[in-house]
Amino acid sequence: MVGLGGKEGTMEKKMMVKQQLNNNHQNTPRFAPHSTLLLFSAAVFAILATTAAAQPFDYADALTKSLLYFESQRSGRLPYNQRVTWRDHSGLTDGLEQGVDLVGGYYDAGDHVKFGLPMAFTVTMLSWGIIEFHDEIAIAGELEHALEAIKWGTDYFIKAHTSPNVLWAEVGDGDTDHYCWQRPEDMTTSRQAYKIDQSNPGSDLAGETAAAMAAASIVFKKTNAHYSHLLLHHAQELFEFGDKYRGKYDGSVTVVKNYYASVSGYMDELLWAALWLYEATDKEEYLKYVVNNADAFGGIGWAITEFSWDVKYAGVQIMASKLLEKEKHKQHAHILKQYRSKAEYYLCSCLNKNNDTTTNIDRTPGGLLYIRQWNNMQYVTTAAFLLTIYSEFLQDLNQNLRCPAGTVDHEEILSFAKSQVDYILGSNPMNMSYLVGYGSKYPTKVHHRGASIVSYRENKGFIGCTQGYDHWYNRAEVNPNVLVGAVVGGPDSEDNFWDQRDNYMQTEACTYNTAPLVGVLAKLLQLEENHELELLASY
Repeated sequence: MVGLGGKEGTMEKKMMVKQQLNNNHQNTPRFAPHSTLLLFSAAVFAILATTAAAQPFDYADALTKSLLYFESQRSGRLPYNQRVTWRDHSGLTDGLEQGVDLVGGYYDAGDHVKFGLPMAFTVTMLSWGIIEFHDEIAIAGELEHALEAIKWGTDYFIKAHTSPNVLWAEVGDGDTDHYCWQRPEDMTTSRQAYKIDQSNPGSDLAGETAAAMAAASIVFKKTNAHYSHLLLHHAQELFEFGDKYRGKYDGSVTVVKNYYASVSGYMDELLWAALWLYEATDKEEYLKYVVNNADAFGGIGWAITEFSWDVKYAGVQIMASKLLEKEKHKQHAHILKQYRSKAEYYLCSCLNKNNDTTTNIDRTPGGLLYIRQWNNMQYVTTAAFLLTIYSEFLQDLNQNLRCPAGTVDHEEILSFAKSQVDYILGSNPMNMSYLVGYGSKYPTKVHHRGASIVSYRENKGFIGCTQGYDHWYNRAEVNPNVLVGAVVGGPDSEDNFWDQRDNYMQTEACTYNTAPLVGVLAKLLQLEENHELELLASY
């Protein structure tokens, strides 16, 4: 795992290039002849124009917008520095009936239920992005916003974890929520809250929430030590709870089954949580848990071709692989090598490099990874993230990825990850950006209640449950509010996309679609800037 102060080599190189530019500038005559200035300017313009032609995407803009999206999804009392101004306070009585404060957190998508499992995965991925790409996000000027996005989630998890063996799992009810089309500020739907406890276990939810809080504790360790310690305390308690009282959370909170059923079970989340706790604490007991349960929990048995809010195995395998190269882990090498083998199976399947073509992930004619019809983009952004961090891992080791159908170097891996991001940003047969608000063409009828109805800030007149359907859901016009930074479900297997509000399989966006993209965009931005500097320095 790369620490918060990582990438020293990259940063050093960047500083050297900047110094070279400064030297070039200092060596230029104070009053250069006019013709020389023109030639120099033309040459620089040509270099930058060539770079721009090769790289038409503004990753800085995409990064900024991706972090704005999380402000659109906030529940609770909005802060004074809220930038998404078409939103207002909502869900201010959440938990009141149960005698607990559950105000805050995130709505997962276009509705107003607060689902614990996808919310926790969102925070884990945002945190992992900062851990891996802290410097890149900071240089882009977005670190504060990224930290705010994480803390909005972790503040809620602290509230939801009311005692060692109690975690509130959900606020709201998907069934009643889906009968209504209202702004979050007008909600009249049920705000019933549901919990897991000793008698009603949910090891998957407890494990993912523990992972999120452990990862976030690493993020805040240097800047907010007290908060980091608090998060770690909750993470350790939640892991112990989830491990001791085992069971799937959708067996205890049955209302979630039609929305976020835990198909993969809870064993992947327990491994995931243990790994994040090991990263946060360096305590051998957590690593031994990952090693000792590797086989029984499927960590080294399941060859997986997706990474998502439900299925964590690929993430576990990638993290375990990175431990293999450290001297202190040599005693566990036989197990860690098996984790790495499964991690590389996942990566090779993304790269279309497994011999058995049925084990490779399908692609659309335009080159997009395609897992399934409903909200396919979630699998694309998580794949791009894992490919990007593994590319860096191999680069640091000066190693290649050995797939059954051929060897792949770190540059090719990163290039493929970049191709997936570029597809999302507009390099696709529809010439459409699937990151809302980015570029000149993007979805304008996103399946999202708040975005599709006039802003509460503009019109505080109450909009009822069915009134929203009657007057707003079926409108032919574009949404009055732009859901900036949302990654929608995306095109079908043939690269076709229909921008219609009722086409929720393609036009609904989710927090866990955008979360993995944050770190990758920062990395691509840094690479682009370094390339431009090197071009100028070589002149």
